[in-house]
Amino acid sequence: MTNLSSEQLTTLAASAKLKRVGKRQPIPSYIVDTWNRRAFAAALARYQLEASTVKSSLGVAWLVLVPALQVAVYGLIFGMLLGSSRPANYLPYMITGIVLFQYLSGVFTDGAKSITGNYSLVRSLNFPRMLLPVSAVLSNLYRTVPLVGLMLVTLAILGEPVRVDWLLIIPVLALMTVFGTGLAMLSARLTVHLADLNQLIPFITRVAFYVSGVFASVDKIVAHYPSLAIFMNGNPVHAFLVIARGALVSGYAAGAMDWVVASAWALATLLFGLVFFWLAEERYGRNV
Repeated sequence: MTNLSSEQLTTLAASAKLKRVGKRQPIPSYIVDTWNRRAFAAALARYQLEASTVKSSLGVAWLVLVPALQVAVYGLIFGMLLGSSRPANYLPYMITGIVLFQYLSGVFTDGAKSITGNYSLVRSLNFPRMLLPVSAVLSNLYRTVPLVGLMLVTLAILGEPVRVDWLLIIPVLALMTVFGTGLAMLSARLTVHLADLNQLIPFITRVAFYVSGVFASVDKIVAHYPSLAIFMNGNPVHAFLVIARGALVSGYAAGAMDWVVASAWALATLLFGLVFFWLAEERYGRNV
């Protein structure tokens, strides 16, 4: 039997409308194809969420217990360490910060593993690879929405007045999801080409935790360091926490510019992450 040349195979495949696995489409059709297959990303997200708790005797209860334990530990430790320098209305302030920070840190961490952890899919099936980091975002969103509901109940128990402003948590989560999608695509591509980045992710998320005002007031921390204040106040995670606390916690307010900054971070990160991820679409199967 005579072997066909690569040119002949390419011509034959084209005539049969076959596509090379991982072939990069033009970005408009890439986005449309991803949207048309969104059900796959949603189903994969639900599977990942179920798989993360299936071997635990407490199951999905851990999704609530872990954040609750973190709030208790951080509240005790940092509440004592900060003393009189604690932010006003400290418990609602800290609970809001921890719950929302966990969402973004989970998106970043799971997005980083979305390609390398699904190499069999990447190598064997032809689909927009963007579906994998998107599924990581959805999995964390499914985990976070019930926590946000529990957070609101807790804030009410702690004495926070239930206000119409609480509904602003919906656009806050929407902006964080837009930002998180771009962030997941960035981390997904970077860890494919820089495998050692996986070892740095816990360090990166820990630094972000301390510099984003999760448990302490950024303004108080950088009061005597103007150059550091610019960096910390421009931190996107801090921007999202500012608008969230302005909506949920008494004594805090978010102005129009705070919303503009958070929206700009969300859209810019999504667009940059999308293009950055798309440019390497053909390389993922070969580099995993």
